[in-house]
Amino acid sequence: MEIQALSPEVIQDTLTPSDSISVDQIASTFSSYIDLISAPLHSRILSTTDEFFAAATNLLTPTPPIRRPGVYVPTGAWYDGWETRRHNPSPPDFVIIRLGPAAGIVKGVEIDTAFFDGNHAEAVEVWGAYETGVDADERVKGEGFNGWKTVLGRRGCGASRRQAWRVEMEGAVTHVKVCMFPDGGIARCRLYGVAVPVWPEDAGEEVELSAAVMGGVAVGCSDQHFGTSGNLILPGRGVDMGDGWETKRSRGKGHVDWVVVKLGARGTVSKVVVDTMHFRGNFPQGVRVEGLDAEGEVGVAAEDVRWVEVVGVQGCEKDREHVFERDVLANVKERMFTHVKLIIIPDGGVKRFRVFGTKA
Repeated sequence: MEIQALSPEVIQDTLTPSDSISVDQIASTFSSYIDLISAPLHSRILSTTDEFFAAATNLLTPTPPIRRPGVYVPTGAWYDGWETRRHNPSPPDFVIIRLGPAAGIVKGVEIDTAFFDGNHAEAVEVWGAYETGVDADERVKGEGFNGWKTVLGRRGCGASRRQAWRVEMEGAVTHVKVCMFPDGGIARCRLYGVAVPVWPEDAGEEVELSAAVMGGVAVGCSDQHFGTSGNLILPGRGVDMGDGWETKRSRGKGHVDWVVVKLGARGTVSKVVVDTMHFRGNFPQGVRVEGLDAEGEVGVAAEDVRWVEVVGVQGCEKDREHVFERDVLANVKERMFTHVKLIIIPDGGVKRFRVFGTKA
């Protein structure tokens, strides 16, 4: 039986393509995008060829991989990633993933083989498909499905190595197929991009404009020492403080922290929710919300003079959804917004920031 393997020359040719990004630039390069296959967005593993040593669902974990030396499970050493059997007779091993949003436009791919050394995948490819309607998930799992198109051509992985590449592709995808050659382990796969939501047919229906699955993106913040700002626009109320936004303690008088969220679409604002769930001794003393209409502009600054008050200063309580609507809202009548800014006084943690309204 012939086992396919990649020659050292092939691996070397794929190690440093022109679209690769240095590790210290990954976060900043993709800061205006979301991870379309992150588990908190309710992405799903539909099928995999093999996951004997470690489950493919680990690929979607939003936190960095961890190591537990000396810990063994019935199949062998414990690994925080996806690992398949040795000696794959028909490479590649692959996993098919349903995106969290309805669809997404891919701008970058990250592959991390952290702590896989000697058992790492030699190379990886990523394919995408746009398939909707009844039984779409079943169709993409079928052996005869021919709707795949290249998202990322073959790239070398390397041992215990974090890498990312920019992607230029046309159209949106609903599913991705991550292929590793010939077998082995990958700790994390991240698919950076922009959500392509399905908007209600009724133009007057209220939707969560800030939600990541509707195209919302946290595009800037003053600080995210303990928890990243992108967590604010995830679905649900999370599991603990780790999946919220939390800033470091401030010591100066008059300090505030802030985060700017670009809405998934320009629209009105009818309700704002600030959720402090799980933040019980470190919630902000107060919050304020501002809005801005920057239609057609590439970016906005937190100091832009055009920000207007949407919610005046309101006190906060621990572990609670604070809902602001109707008379509490200011400057929202007959006004459209593209961005909103949450300001916390003076610092602390917030689990979710939700802005509801109608799409323009």
